[in-house]
Amino acid sequence: MRDEPIISARAIGKTFASVIALHDVDLDVLPGQVTCVLGDNGAGKSTLIKILAGVHPHSSGEFLVDGKPRRFSSPLQALRAGIATVYQDLAMIPLMSVWRNFFLGNEIVGFAGALKIAEMKRTTSEELARVGIDLRDVDQPVGTLSGGERQSVAIARAIHRGARVLILDEPTAALGVKQSGVVLRNIQAARERGIGVVFITHNPQHATLVGDRFLVLNRGASLGQFERADVDLEDLTALMSGGAELADLSRELGERR
Repeated sequence: MRDEPIISARAIGKTFASVIALHDVDLDVLPGQVTCVLGDNGAGKSTLIKILAGVHPHSSGEFLVDGKPRRFSSPLQALRAGIATVYQDLAMIPLMSVWRNFFLGNEIVGFAGALKIAEMKRTTSEELARVGIDLRDVDQPVGTLSGGERQSVAIARAIHRGARVLILDEPTAALGVKQSGVVLRNIQAARERGIGVVFITHNPQHATLVGDRFLVLNRGASLGQFERADVDLEDLTALMSGGAELADLSRELGERR
């Protein structure tokens, strides 16, 4: 699917007092594509997603949503524009049931404010099934689910609330191979539904499994935005680990000998 970008960021910069957190970063998020944002700790990934999610306004550059300049002052504004973010903490209450967490802050109410519990349970089961999670009991506490299943609940919840862009903050960072596979399949399912996915990760192998586009950050600056056909796992690993810089240094030192 090749449409106009839902999000288009140009020369985005962010400063905190005298600290430059981001400098001249470009990013496009297209419907039905997965844009992977990669980088080591301190690369600027968190700052970038907080700008997209409405947590921080950008200090410089241009941020467009559907081709129109935007400057969000809150996450609620971003959500109303169709941009949903799933952070590592998932914003869930472990002791609360799966269906209560699914509709947390967005409950369906009927006459006199009574909760439509049966409808919410049914919807929770149906939406989880659509991302490949078959839970027999949505009354069980969400804390009893595996890490991959909790990620699935958070992703399905964001999609159900109308996300056109789904931002995932290191969703596989604390998961094993099997549970990471569950999350990666969720990402593919979101892409197939025409949602633009921003996958924040420090794992280039996971990125190459699902990514269509790749943005590599280092110390707040972009090392490039690449199409899938232009880079492979080895290229991304080298960029993230400073392989290109080390190769240049090796050549420079060799010339001096």
